[in-house]
Amino acid sequence: MGQICFVSLFPEYFETVMRSSIVGRAVNAGQIAWNFVQIRDFSLDKHHRVDDAPYGGGAGLVMKPEPLVSAIEHAKSLYPEGHVVLMSPQGMRFDQAHARRLSQYPSLILVCGHYEGIDERVRNFVDEEISIGDFVLTGGELAALVVSDAVCRLWPGVLGNDTSSVEESFSEGWLEYPQYTRPPEYRGMQVPEILLGGNHGAVDQWRRCESIRRTRERRPDLYASLEPTLTARERKWIDAEKNEP
Repeated sequence: MGQICFVSLFPEYFETVMRSSIVGRAVNAGQIAWNFVQIRDFSLDKHHRVDDAPYGGGAGLVMKPEPLVSAIEHAKSLYPEGHVVLMSPQGMRFDQAHARRLSQYPSLILVCGHYEGIDERVRNFVDEEISIGDFVLTGGELAALVVSDAVCRLWPGVLGNDTSSVEESFSEGWLEYPQYTRPPEYRGMQVPEILLGGNHGAVDQWRRCESIRRTRERRPDLYASLEPTLTARERKWIDAEKNEP
């Protein structure tokens, strides 16, 4: 069973998502356990403030170290083996390989900043920082949900068919091949004949080639990094396709 603890000011962000769809079913089945630690509960201020003006001046407010660190430490007391991740635009860019690595931890503690940022000293109490992209959100809650969803689906039993997480986009770096289902013809558009013939070896080869082709067309940056891993047979196929009129 995987465990996730969100350290945040806004529990409402997580209630609906963690109880919905595939993740919600896994929670109900006992495959995922999740918890929430309210940062405001650890405020030393009678008004439960967790932020203050930054030293040196400037716009906005900064999250104070006392309540945030105390909330992290409380989460660690609940999950002693928890790997603490701060959601931060300064963190490492999150990708599928990162999700697979995080899925190896028995417990994750996802810390959500807010306002203009956190007191720098808080960083001494986290194991790593993660960014989901080069843009700014109003808080770390949405980023934490993105990370938790990507990780949860990799835990055993969550998807029902564990091979699903192996055969999808980015599982080996390549984008996923095209998918089709019934009917075989829709508004003049046909399902590729090779998928209807029952030759599983040919289907596997077609899917592999389509993954490579789609990555080359849609994500040339990924293709450039993965191109050295192509087999001689795959290179021959790529060269033949390039030379088609």
